[in-house]
Amino acid sequence: MLLALALGAGGATAADRVSALRVWPAEDYTRLTIEADKPIRHELLLVKNPERLVLDLEDVDLASVQQQILGKVLPNDPYIAQMRAGRYKPGVVRLVLDLKAEVKPQIFLLKPVSDYGHRLVLDVYPLVPADPLMALLQKAKPEPEPAASAASVAQEEPRLAAKPESTRGSKPEPAPQGRPVVARLVTIVVDAGHGGEDPGAKGRGGSREKNVTLTIARKLRSIIDAEPNMRAVLTRDGDFFIPLQVRVQKARKVQADLFVSVHADAFIKPHARGSSVFALSERGATSTAAKWLAKRENDADLIGGVNLDRKDRYLAMTLADLSLTAQINDSLKLGKAVLFELGGVNALHKHDVEQAGFAVLKAPDIPSILVETAFISNPDEELRLNDEAYQDKMAQAIFKGIKRYFAKNPPLAKSTLAANQLRSD
Repeated sequence: MLLALALGAGGATAADRVSALRVWPAEDYTRLTIEADKPIRHELLLVKNPERLVLDLEDVDLASVQQQILGKVLPNDPYIAQMRAGRYKPGVVRLVLDLKAEVKPQIFLLKPVSDYGHRLVLDVYPLVPADPLMALLQKAKPEPEPAASAASVAQEEPRLAAKPESTRGSKPEPAPQGRPVVARLVTIVVDAGHGGEDPGAKGRGGSREKNVTLTIARKLRSIIDAEPNMRAVLTRDGDFFIPLQVRVQKARKVQADLFVSVHADAFIKPHARGSSVFALSERGATSTAAKWLAKRENDADLIGGVNLDRKDRYLAMTLADLSLTAQINDSLKLGKAVLFELGGVNALHKHDVEQAGFAVLKAPDIPSILVETAFISNPDEELRLNDEAYQDKMAQAIFKGIKRYFAKNPPLAKSTLAANQLRSD
């Protein structure tokens, strides 16, 4: 009896307090993160009728869990309806997530990094992921004829998704009577750097890079979407984390013509200032600063949290040591055009496009650049990054650079009409 009491008392004192519980809802997936001073032993169960996730946490303090879950589930969360916690048995706290739909969960542990302690991460994915290409087809810009039905748009998918070689020198086929012609639009993927668990760089005034980049990315999307022959796709349109390889994967899935990653980084010296543009390098960085920034950006997966136990064949294929010479050459042309326009908005940190081994730029078939809009670590530039007029000018400058690039390098998959429009502009 004395031994049992001693063990019970030891278990009570060993209960670890949960220091934070965060929920990041998004259409892609909802992430729940539980942070503590020690690794949390756990067991996850998927329960049917009704759909629930049951997460048993061993040796954690119940009161701290109950306190942390208050108000964390938002009404617009696409997958989690509500969350509650209680004592399941001695030494075990049971966390129950009531679900809105069938899901495919993933759970893993993260070691302490940056400002975080030990984290238990639960990712709640939809059972059937959304098809980004089909979503684009459904939002395709119509011709001045009556709108197509969902069925007719779906039948146009082969032409929309055609490879560049299949459209070179060919004439568009006439559409059947009553069906509007759906032209392939130039697709530009705009990547707002960081997000969710990964805040990116922080300014002295409290600004976070992830918020600044999303604001500018949304403005750039609006400008691109206003063009009759272009469309933009955001890698994220909310505050949630996306692994670097998934950003690349999203661009390839929608068969993007360009990939533009927007950032507002920090540097070890607070007086560093100016805008920069980076392309991929296979041979090392072009400067010490470029190498430092690339390492910082590539470490985003460690901070944001990637399940390293998951075997991802696509990741191995995308980030393999591929020959990227043609992609890099096109990226340098794009970067030069964008850098020219940025010089009219802000001082340039470097007057040439720099290169380094940024993982997010490794799509082998898509010209890709990373734009540092300004240094958020510089107090003066932090103020500008939070100014709406500056954000508008920055988005406009990136767009003008994109058009300048396309004027000399029209994508092969574009219609003749769209190419003529770009040249005239």
